[in-house]
Amino acid sequence: MVNFKQVDIEKVKTVSLSRRKSKVKTEFFGRIYSSQDGCKFFECLPKFLKAEELIDFFKRVATAREKRLPFHILMGAHSIKVGLTPLLIDLMEQDIVTGLSLNSAGLIHDLELAFVGQTSEDVSSGLKDGSFGMAEQTGQMFADVVALAEIRSIGLGEAAGIYIDQKKAKYRKYSLFYSACSMGLPATVHIAIGTDIVAQQKNFRPGPAAEASYRDFKILANILINADKGGVVANVGSAVVLPEVFLKALTVARNLVKQKCSITTANFDMINHYRPITNVVKRPTEKGGRGFAFTGHHEIMLPLMAWGLKSYIKK
Repeated sequence: MVNFKQVDIEKVKTVSLSRRKSKVKTEFFGRIYSSQDGCKFFECLPKFLKAEELIDFFKRVATAREKRLPFHILMGAHSIKVGLTPLLIDLMEQDIVTGLSLNSAGLIHDLELAFVGQTSEDVSSGLKDGSFGMAEQTGQMFADVVALAEIRSIGLGEAAGIYIDQKKAKYRKYSLFYSACSMGLPATVHIAIGTDIVAQQKNFRPGPAAEASYRDFKILANILINADKGGVVANVGSAVVLPEVFLKALTVARNLVKQKCSITTANFDMINHYRPITNVVKRPTEKGGRGFAFTGHHEIMLPLMAWGLKSYIKK
C-alpha cells in the first residue's frame, strides 16, 4: 500500500468575504414590474448576461439614430408570415429603422399580402400533386416588378414599392416595400436563383431579376459605408442568404472607404446558425464595434425589440 502525500488544508489562507470581488450584487437584481409604480419594464430587468446585452443594444441604436446614422434590418421572410410587418412599419415611421434588406421570399410574401391580404401556402400538400408555388398571380406580380426594375434601372425593392403603389393594392398598408417607398427609405431584395416559387413559372426572367438584385446589392453596400461609422445592422431570421450578402457588401464598403470600423451588429433568431453568428456578429466587429446574439421566436423577440427601442429612443 502506497501512502500518497496530501496537502495540509490547515495551512490554506482565507480572505474576507466583504473584501472579495463579487460579480453578483443585489443592486443588479431584477425588480418586480408593476405598471402602477412608474417603473419601466426594461429598467426592471436584471443587469446580467443577455438582459444587460439587450439594454446595451437598445442604447447603441439610440446613439446611432441621435447621430443620424443608420439602423438597417436584414430579414428573412418568416417575420412577415407571423404578422410582424405593422411593427416594422411603425419603427420606420418613428424614424428608428432606416431601411430593410430581404430575400426574395420576403418580396413574394409581401406582394401576396399587399394584393390579397393572405400568404403562406401548405407546402406539404402542394408538393404531393405538384401545385406548390404555382399561384399564377404571384408569379405574374413578381415578373411585373422585375420588368419595372428593368425599365427604370432600379433595384427590385424600390420597384416593388412603386408597383404596389401604382396598382393601389388593397392591403398595401401592410406592405414593407410600399411603406418604405412612400417614406423614401431603401428596401432591397437579394435573390438566389432557384430558391423561390417564382422560378418554377414560365414568366420568370432570371437575367433581369439578377440585374435588379445586383443594383440592390450596391445600394446596401453604400448604406453600410455610413453604418460602419457607428450605425447598427440587425439580422432577423435569415440563416444563409442575407448574412452572406451582408459580409460581401460590407467588404465593398470597407474597400471603398477607409475608416475606423465602428459598426454594431445583432442577430435575432430561434437558434444560433453558423453564418449569422460568424458573418454578422463576429467578423464585422473584430476591429471595432460590437456584435450581439439574441435567441428566441420572432413573434416574441421582434415585438420585444420594438418595445425596447421605442422606450430608449425619445422623440
